[in-house]
Amino acid sequence: MSNRNRLSLAGAAVVVTRPAASAGALKRRIAARGGAPLGLPGVGIRAIEDAAAARGALRTARDADLAIFVSPNAVRHAFALLPALRFARATQVCAVGHATARALARHGVRNAIAPAQRQDSEGLLALPALADLRRRRVALIGAPGGRELLPAALRARGAMLQSIHVYRRAAPRWDRRHFAALENAAPPLLTLLSSADVLSRLERGLPPRLFARLVEGECVASSPRLAHAARAAGFARVHIAASAGTRDMIVAAEAALARHRL
Repeated sequence: MSNRNRLSLAGAAVVVTRPAASAGALKRRIAARGGAPLGLPGVGIRAIEDAAAARGALRTARDADLAIFVSPNAVRHAFALLPALRFARATQVCAVGHATARALARHGVRNAIAPAQRQDSEGLLALPALADLRRRRVALIGAPGGRELLPAALRARGAMLQSIHVYRRAAPRWDRRHFAALENAAPPLLTLLSSADVLSRLERGLPPRLFARLVEGECVASSPRLAHAARAAGFARVHIAASAGTRDMIVAAEAALARHRL
């Protein structure tokens, strides 16, 4: 591979809006491609307040018909709460995407199924294992809030649903360093978005002049739904990644920068 291809993000400032605890791999990949990663976490991830209740709920989920993990953060916090968590042989463990499935595998859960293409709630709901959930116990492991599509669809399909909250989302903790890095970033500027909640927090929480800096640049969204929301928030140049996975977001960022340079 030529040096030009290896450094396909050279000269770009790439805004990473993932929570700080899960942004490391993406930042390293951006730097390896010659870009300058700029951390601007759009949401904070915190421990759940009632840990005892969460542990109890996880214990009851061990013999559910299906156990669904909504994100790598759900995996990380569930096993932090209950390190010995193991599921019955008859329990089908499901992951929203490949990153979540890999996180489960690191904890010894290697039979998880995940959508092959679209790695989001819609992709998960398209799996045959979730087609008919009548009289089936389903444990949905994640955080309070967020999109209602998945729990609503599971109930509509007949699931006896148990929502287990193992972490919570909070406002991001920005300081002057975050603001200065964004203000001083040299163009071209690319913002990577994989959550409508993050987009909303950026729009509401950033000083107007700094949010204006973001929307003047390129945006990579992880789904058509999020791309629509980004355009509504003011981004004029929005590119859609195949998924929220690190590799797919990088590929879309590279394509966006290539078009910018035409």
